[in-house]
Amino acid sequence: MNLIIYVFSASFVLMALALLFTYQRTGHYGVFVMGLVYGAAAGTALALMHWWPLAAGFVIVWVLKLIGLDPGTKDVPPPEKS
Repeated sequence: MNLIIYVFSASFVLMALALLFTYQRTGHYGVFVMGLVYGAAAGTALALMHWWPLAAGFVIVWVLKLIGLDPGTKDVPPPEKS
C-alpha cells in the first residue's frame, strides 16, 4: 500500500509543479490554487502515509474546476493560418 501512496503522491507533486509553472506563465489565479491543493495533498499523504489526503485533494480540485477556477481553452487564441 505504501508503494501506491508513493506513486500517486509523486504524480500529484508533478501535477503541482506543472500547474505552478503554468501560473508563472499565465498568471491565472485558479491554476495557482489548484497547484497548491495538489501539492498539499501529496505532502499530507506522504506525512501521514495514508490514501485519503490524495482523494480529498482530487475532489477539492474538481470542485475548484466546477466553480470556474480552471482557465479552460477559451483564453488561448487560435493558431494563425499560413
